[in-house]
Amino acid sequence: MREMVLSDPVGKVNLKENMSNRIGGIASLVFYKWGFLIFVIGFLLGRAMILSEILPFVLPFFATIFLMKREKAPIAMLALIAGAITVIPLNGAYVFISIVSFLVLYRLFNKLYENKMKILPVIVLSSVITSNIILTYAFEGVISNYDWLMTVVEAGLSFILTMIFIQSVPIVTERKRKYSLKNEEIICLIILLASIMTGTIGWIVYGMAAENMLARYLVLIFAFVGGAAIGSTVGVVTGLILSLASVASLYQMSLLAFSGLLGGLLKEGRKTGVAVGLLVGTLLIGLYGDGNGQVSTTVMESVVAIIVFMATPRTLIMKLAKYIPGTTEYWKEQQQYLRKFRDVTAGKVEQFSTLFQTLSNSFSNVSLPPEIEDTEREVDFFLSNVTEKTCQMCFRKQQCWTKNFDKTYNFMQDIMVSCEEDENVNKRLKADWSRYCLKAEKVIHVIQHELNQYQAGKKLKRQLLESRRLVADQLLGVSKVMGDFAKEIQKERENLQMQEEQILDALRDAGVDIGHVEIFQLDEGNVDIEISVPTNEHGECEKVIAPMLSHILEEQIIVKKVEKSHYPNGHTNVSFGCAKQFVIEMGIATVAKGGAWISGDSYSTMEIGSGKYAVAISDGMGNGERAHLESNETLQLLQNILQSGIEETVAIKSINSVLSLRSTDEIFSTLDLAMIDLQDATAKFLKIGSTPSFIKRGEKVFMIEASNLPMGIINEFDVDVVSEQLKAGDLLIMMSDGIFDGPKHVENSEAWIKRIIKEIEAAEPQAVADIIIEQVIRTGDNRIEDDMTVVVAAVKRNLPKWATIPMYQTSALRRKQA
Repeated sequence: MREMVLSDPVGKVNLKENMSNRIGGIASLVFYKWGFLIFVIGFLLGRAMILSEILPFVLPFFATIFLMKREKAPIAMLALIAGAITVIPLNGAYVFISIVSFLVLYRLFNKLYENKMKILPVIVLSSVITSNIILTYAFEGVISNYDWLMTVVEAGLSFILTMIFIQSVPIVTERKRKYSLKNEEIICLIILLASIMTGTIGWIVYGMAAENMLARYLVLIFAFVGGAAIGSTVGVVTGLILSLASVASLYQMSLLAFSGLLGGLLKEGRKTGVAVGLLVGTLLIGLYGDGNGQVSTTVMESVVAIIVFMATPRTLIMKLAKYIPGTTEYWKEQQQYLRKFRDVTAGKVEQFSTLFQTLSNSFSNVSLPPEIEDTEREVDFFLSNVTEKTCQMCFRKQQCWTKNFDKTYNFMQDIMVSCEEDENVNKRLKADWSRYCLKAEKVIHVIQHELNQYQAGKKLKRQLLESRRLVADQLLGVSKVMGDFAKEIQKERENLQMQEEQILDALRDAGVDIGHVEIFQLDEGNVDIEISVPTNEHGECEKVIAPMLSHILEEQIIVKKVEKSHYPNGHTNVSFGCAKQFVIEMGIATVAKGGAWISGDSYSTMEIGSGKYAVAISDGMGNGERAHLESNETLQLLQNILQSGIEETVAIKSINSVLSLRSTDEIFSTLDLAMIDLQDATAKFLKIGSTPSFIKRGEKVFMIEASNLPMGIINEFDVDVVSEQLKAGDLLIMMSDGIFDGPKHVENSEAWIKRIIKEIEAAEPQAVADIIIEQVIRTGDNRIEDDMTVVVAAVKRNLPKWATIPMYQTSALRRKQA
């Protein structure tokens, strides 16, 4: 029983959906594929007349259909002729002759001009003039001035209507169309719809004019969708075209325009408000323009239009709203398109991220060839090459390698090991080998020669493996960066309109002249606001607006960027953001060996975009220009990789791989890196072959050290990361090995440096760095035996320059947002 109860509603829903889809498919087949919609429009336009005698809509509509949907041109021709005959039978002949004239002239002009869209209005104008001249001369035998005047008027209207219909007819007749209309296209669509309604003139239903009811229904729809501007525009255009068709309907233009304006202003009341606007406009204009006797008929026409408007499904109205710029539905449609575009872009970035991740895994998980993994097998291959060049043609081959294989193999292996450790073979081993082998000297010479190639091959294979690791690390880093970028793309910007209005009202209530407020980000610790102000000549933004925002948002807000207007008396755009909780003040002291100009040490301080501050020292092996180039290039690589967003450990491993692959000389670099988070003052220390660092906190001194070899010595290593929590007032002291090696008579350099730092009374980082360098040089008998570099970073809390300004009648926007 339960299964039957649950399954029945699902079946009903599916049946309704299938029925709705089937009805929609049949309607689409009849109206669009079979051309019934074109037939209806053509029939009504064939009936439409202006000034009771000219037909300016016929040829523009046929020309547009002929140009854009030529297979439906016969249907349009029959519809136009049928509609014209229902008004005056002679009009059918005029429509036929006009269409024939157009086809003939189109065939002539088609060979002269390639751009048919531009030449089409000219062809229509020529066809109207030609057909009017032929018919007038055929029936009257002479062409009067009045005939010429009406011919010119009809030709001019047809010329203009052709350009209008080219833009508006595809909107109605095409099933698939873009969800974005220009203002000109909207006006052209309204003109087309009003022209179609003109074909209903003369249709009377219970004493009510069909064109009046349709016109008011059209005004109701557009006023409800687009507001007062669109509603009044539709009323003016529709009333103008109806008044041209029938002079008695001249007052309809005022009624429709006023009703559209009132309905648009009352659209907040939904359909009822728009309907009330039409009724008020009908009563006011009806009483004034048409006399009391016809007010009841006019009101009934409006009531019928309201009833049909109320019965119109909201889904159909919302579909129309998607085409009107400025509406909520239009904005949602555009947002949906942007969301799809963003999701597609993020999907492609994620695909690249996955691709790089897969490539990284493939490089990381490559199985080594057996000859690289198995050392014994390598030795076997090496000795077989030696044997092939020495023992192959020896008459004692059978004796040595068959009967005494182990002894011969061990002898040659010992010689190989001895040559690897020292270029010359051990004398005792050489003497024993000479007594055993007849070609002892030749074998030793071949082993030494082959050993060079063997070692070169091993080095090449090692570099190949290191290249794979480098590529794997780099691909992994790029994959992480692209993955984070994809998440940022997919992150939707919140609708912060309410918060923008609150900030705007609060600042204006305080007497601050503000143009506009736009909030891009309102996360804790990450605020991004743009405000336009008339001027900032005296620092009003830093002194007044930023302190006010600090109180409103409960964040420390500062001015990030100021963009002055290029126009006189224009507004200045000012960007506000969160200040970091901590700031870093640097002090640096460095000297080169022997007082030279170029030091082998290099240092770098940089603020990374993610709210981190990096301090790095690199010591190139040796002294002079070569060591300086090595250390400086290490820091340049580090800076570029860190600013790209790659993680610190991956960056250091990549630099190590690059350095070990690039240089064949025994020149290596140390790296001492400290990454300080400016929001919470947490620090990460990555020390690659570098000396310990120190943290001075009041009277206490802490030492930070890690055991990592210099970069480039070994091919693969794990970076040892040390984390520490810094506090406001701490001094972070980093130094190169020249500081520790300076005093020769000091046995425990770390304890000695720690004592010096503890005894320093100065608090400024530059003074501390200078004192440490001075103490080391004096202790070393005023001699500089090595390059020395001291970098001191003072961690200070970021105190606001201006106090916050309390704002009354406001509360924290963060809580409201939550």
